Amino acid sequence: QCQLSGLWKNEQDSLMEISAVRDNGDFQGKYLTRVTLTGSCAHISPLTGAQQQSSEGIWPTFAFTVRWDKFSNATTAFTGQCFMDRGGKETLTTMWLLREAVGSLEEDWKATR
Repeated sequence: QCQLSGLWKNEQDSLMEISAVRDNGDFQGKYLTRVTLTGSCAHISPLTGAQQQSSEGIWPTFAFTVRWDKFSNATTAFTGQCFMDRGGKETLTTMWLLREAVGSLEEDWKATR
């Protein structure tokens, strides 16, 4: 069984810490990104998410959002799944969408990465 709670590091050396996952699947945590739109230094941002309660033999899926409000006017939504290899190593795979605020509807086309 994969456990989302704990400290995770990605290939960009960003860190994510997830507190205990509640019985209903909800969780909170912190995200320390080393990758920023502005090129500034690393910042800690809050994250909120939910894990799908897995069936027997199925690795759990999850989703969370990160609010980059301390240094950027953007929000990122992540969705993914937790896997465990035969050696017991847990791996999270994710896809993300980042939404940056723009000043007009005409600029909407460039707001999501």
